[in-house]
Amino acid sequence: VIGYVRQKYGAGHVAQIITFGTMASRAAVRDVTRAMGLPYSLGDQIAKSIPSMMNLEKALETTELNQLYKTDPQVKKIIDVSLKLEGVARHASTHACGIVISDQELTKITPLQHPPQDNQAIITQYDGHSIERLGLLKMDFLGLRNLSIIENTLKIIKKLYQTEINIEKIPLDDQETFNILQKGETTGVFQLESDGMKRYLRELKPAKFEDIIAMVALYRPGPMQFIPEFIARRHGLKKIEYLHPKLESILKNTYGICLYQEQLMKIAQDLGGFSLSEADVLRKAVGKKIKKLLDQQKEKLVQGMIKNKISANVSEKIWQWIEPFARYGFNKSHSTCYAMIAYQTAYLKTHWPIAFMTALLNAEKGDIERIAFLINECQKMKIKILPPDVNESLDNFTIVNEKIIRFGLGAIKNVGENVIQSIVQARDKSGRFKSISDLVRRVKDKDLNKKSLESLIKSGALDELGERGQLLNNLDIILDYARQEQKTAQNGQIGLFGKLESSNFSEIKLRPSSPVSQIEKLSWEKELLGLYVSEHPINYWRDKIKNRAIFPSQISKDLVGQQTNVGGIITKIHKIITKSGKPMLFVTIEDNLKKIEVVVFPTKLEKTLEIWQDGQAIVVAGRIDDKDGQLKIICDRAGKVE
Repeated sequence: VIGYVRQKYGAGHVAQIITFGTMASRAAVRDVTRAMGLPYSLGDQIAKSIPSMMNLEKALETTELNQLYKTDPQVKKIIDVSLKLEGVARHASTHACGIVISDQELTKITPLQHPPQDNQAIITQYDGHSIERLGLLKMDFLGLRNLSIIENTLKIIKKLYQTEINIEKIPLDDQETFNILQKGETTGVFQLESDGMKRYLRELKPAKFEDIIAMVALYRPGPMQFIPEFIARRHGLKKIEYLHPKLESILKNTYGICLYQEQLMKIAQDLGGFSLSEADVLRKAVGKKIKKLLDQQKEKLVQGMIKNKISANVSEKIWQWIEPFARYGFNKSHSTCYAMIAYQTAYLKTHWPIAFMTALLNAEKGDIERIAFLINECQKMKIKILPPDVNESLDNFTIVNEKIIRFGLGAIKNVGENVIQSIVQARDKSGRFKSISDLVRRVKDKDLNKKSLESLIKSGALDELGERGQLLNNLDIILDYARQEQKTAQNGQIGLFGKLESSNFSEIKLRPSSPVSQIEKLSWEKELLGLYVSEHPINYWRDKIKNRAIFPSQISKDLVGQQTNVGGIITKIHKIITKSGKPMLFVTIEDNLKKIEVVVFPTKLEKTLEIWQDGQAIVVAGRIDDKDGQLKIICDRAGKVE
């Protein structure tokens, strides 16, 4: 997009905008310690005693830092200098999305420079606020992954169903789409997939596009407090009243609530006689809470309404009514753009679910936790996710049929891009692989080595060609056969009939071997794919756990503060050392639907040390806590499920 505007308006008329990184409290302390030639460990000790996101002045009120400051002269000197440097610009960089576009050559208006480590790009030397005061057009270009998800969904639909969809022309009143919004079935839907948003959607039951625009604007810190009022008015549970008849046409679509900045500006224009530029000054004053400017604007608006024959009493009431709402007002055009993407993703999920979920999975393929979450959503949608398969998988997730998605080979650890390309090309050229001998004969790639072949077997990608345990037990024979085939190919041995001769076209004779257990297969899936795919091991322990405990998916905020037994499979263990030098653990346990963190403090860890192993089924007794907004279990006791 940046390249497009440079081409359209001219390279000399377009530049990115500089931004200055300032010295935060912890960075200031570390930099000052280094500059004074003092040990790094001292600066690190001071920095760690400063609470996160707190300035030094406030941090000095805490016991730990205050004690250091008062008792250690070196610490006092470091902090005194740091107090002067905190907030000072430390380095320059390029603003993440700010672009300036001018009708004149920018060199006539603002100094320019190359950003650090990039001699090709051009940035302004003035920051965004200064650029705005110069009267230049400042734009934010935001890259959204969801636009790629939409585009890739449309490509899949075209390939799979030979149907071309113009996403810009879909109906905005599609009842089936609004049905999933009203049920809160919005996992994967842009802006609407958080648990809180799902709850509000179920309460609001949006029935028109305007409702989505409003929810996108409301679901933010601040205006979120108005959501219950908005919902009550939407359903007629609270009467909608207007302080003046002229307000109705402006506020009707938001049920009498001043929700958008544009509504505030329209009120100022229609009731107060403001020009649009004057109304924009009012918008800034209200949004940024600039008291002096706010007092001036209040007086101007109230007097303007009185001039328009609105009584002084009603004018004052209108101001008192709109000011708290307008303080959190959101830009409606921004909200509308986001609501449009939200609606488009909801529409695609409703009408082309398997294409949408495939595109979504591919967009998130580097994030294992997100993939696991989306696979759960697929299961709720009656879409089956199968492990990778050399006879069906490509690099990414692919569609097998209308109800099945297949994992990509690219998800398997230790299997590189070259091997994947060789597998796909060999399959495209000569069809499906019929046996393990056929695979290693046709995939002649040096990267198809012991590590990659073992990973393909363990992940289940070769299940069609042999039982996992037997293939692993014969890995040496298979690799010898593969090496011989590669050697033959490199020597270019051509037979009597012009075909490449094989050292042994007979099938590899595999030694007999006992099949591996399903639990072991699942353990390998977790190791190589990052998650359980074919099924969840909790299924093997469910009966033994359910009589002793509840599962992670059954935990809700209603249980906060209560002592509860929770059973699940350990999937992640993070160990830290406390300030007292003792180990403690943060352990993730899960069932097939949800995961929860278990906090194991040092005194409890000493008594349960042997229990905490990846893949172990356990029951934890402890208190449900949500101190930082996330549900977790504070462990009291724990035991293996056997």
